[in-house]
Amino acid sequence: MADSLVVAWRNLKRIPRIPELAVFAILQSVMFVLLFSFVFGGAIPLPGGGSYREYLMAGIFAQTLTFAAATTAIGITDDLAKGLIDRFRSLPMSRSAFLTGRTVSDVVYNAAILAVLMITGLIVGWRVRNGLVDFLAAVALGLLFAYAMAWVGVWLGLLVPTVEVAQQVAFTAIFPITFLSNAFVPVQTLPGVLQPVAEWNPVSTLTASMRALFGNPNPFGSGDFPTEHPIPVTLIWVAALVTLFGSLSIRRYRAMSR
Repeated sequence: MADSLVVAWRNLKRIPRIPELAVFAILQSVMFVLLFSFVFGGAIPLPGGGSYREYLMAGIFAQTLTFAAATTAIGITDDLAKGLIDRFRSLPMSRSAFLTGRTVSDVVYNAAILAVLMITGLIVGWRVRNGLVDFLAAVALGLLFAYAMAWVGVWLGLLVPTVEVAQQVAFTAIFPITFLSNAFVPVQTLPGVLQPVAEWNPVSTLTASMRALFGNPNPFGSGDFPTEHPIPVTLIWVAALVTLFGSLSIRRYRAMSR
C-alpha cells in the first residue's frame, strides 16, 4: 500500500508539470456540456417532461468517468515506452505498486475533473434536488466506477506498443459504450433491438443511478432489472470489471516482468 501511494503521488506530480493534460481533458468535457445543452437540448424531449440540462449532466459525468480507461491506458503505455518498469524492477518495492498506483492516481485525477464539470453544470442550469448524503453517494459511486474503468485501461495499456495505438484503441472501444446508453438520449428512443443492450450497459446503469441520487429527470424504466435497480447493477459491474481486468492486467504484467 505504501509503495502504491508513492507511485500514485509520482503520477499526480506530473499534472502541474504538464498542465496541458488536465486543461484539455477539462475543456473536452466542458465542450460536451455546452454542445449538448445548447445545441441539442431543445431537440431532445424527455418522456414525462423535465429539464434536459439536468438530465444531461449525469450522462456527461458518466462519460467522463468511463474515459478514465483511456487516460490510464495512455499513461501506462507511455511509462512502458520510457522503460519505467525496468527502473522500478531495480528498486526495493512491490511490483504491483506500478499498477495500483496508476489506478489510484487516475481516480484522484478524474475526481478533480468531475468537480470542474459539476461547477460547469451549475452554471448551465443543473441542480441537485436531493440531500447531501445522496449527492455524496452519487459521487462515491462514480469514483468507484472510474476505478473499475482504470483497470480496463491498465489492461489495454499493457497490450499495445505505443501511446498513439493506446489512444486509438481506447477511444475506439469506449466511444460506442458511452453513446449506446442513456447518457444523452432516453433508452426508449433507441431502436428496439438496441434497447436491452443499452439498459444493461454499465454506463447506462451508472447514469441512471446518479440521476436518481441527484433527483434529476430519469426516464429510464422498462420494468427490467437494470432499470428498476440501477445502483446494485452498477456495483455488480464495478466488482466484475475490477476482478476481470485486474486479473488480466496482473497476469500480463507478470509475463512482461520476467
